[in-house]
Amino acid sequence: MMSVKLVSVNGHKIYLEDHGSPDAPVVVLLHHGLGAARSWKAQIPALGGRGWRVIAYDRWGYGKSDPRPSLSLPDFAPDLADLEQLLANLQINKLALVGHSDGGKIAMLYTLRHPQKVSRIILVSTHIYVEEKMGLGIQEVRQNYAQDTDFRGKMHKVHGSKADQVFANWFDGWLAVGNHPGEYWDMRPAIGEIACPVMVVQGLQDEHASPQHARDIAAAIPGAQLWLVPGVGHMLPQEADELFNGRMLAFLEAGLEAPGKIVGGL
Repeated sequence: MMSVKLVSVNGHKIYLEDHGSPDAPVVVLLHHGLGAARSWKAQIPALGGRGWRVIAYDRWGYGKSDPRPSLSLPDFAPDLADLEQLLANLQINKLALVGHSDGGKIAMLYTLRHPQKVSRIILVSTHIYVEEKMGLGIQEVRQNYAQDTDFRGKMHKVHGSKADQVFANWFDGWLAVGNHPGEYWDMRPAIGEIACPVMVVQGLQDEHASPQHARDIAAAIPGAQLWLVPGVGHMLPQEADELFNGRMLAFLEAGLEAPGKIVGGL
């Protein structure tokens, strides 16, 4: 069962995909800073095939959702408000979260605000403070966007006429944050309050963060698991989808009361 629709949230329209039975355990997928719901095309069928209800959507300004003049970084306040309203509209009060990069930040912020609602979190290629490699990675992506016609073509395929604005919003927003390293953005003190099980995942060849960054996230969250993946970069769910899906499913299913009865054995 799949429902696809545009929903009005906080004064703009959001493209939403709702896969699976309303009675199934819920996992919400939060895409990366230049992505959309389709970024999870390898994960949605894997989760659905194990009996999960999968919610994926294009955040405001992305994909098939309404355009957006700028991002609010690093607080993601409008994105957090949209997630809260979407879940309220869907009457979802218990969920697992999988967040990639910027989506991981939103997952943590939502959990800090609604700890009783989140059962488990997977954080993929997520950042919680500014390090030198982050600024270098942002500049490299800008160069690629300017010179790589294939990259631009993929962006236009995902975001349509909004592609240039999506890129400008992302680049301008994170460049402004990166110009103030260590001054005002460090999530480590806050995320120590996250009490649900968390798995931190990062490719060892991530273009935007060092392996130490992932270690710091795992160290800041009590009991968090750490998985550093050799030979993989920032786009881990796409670059190594089968490997990622296996670990994702195992971690999420460990949180179910009777996983064998709901989603089948491993």
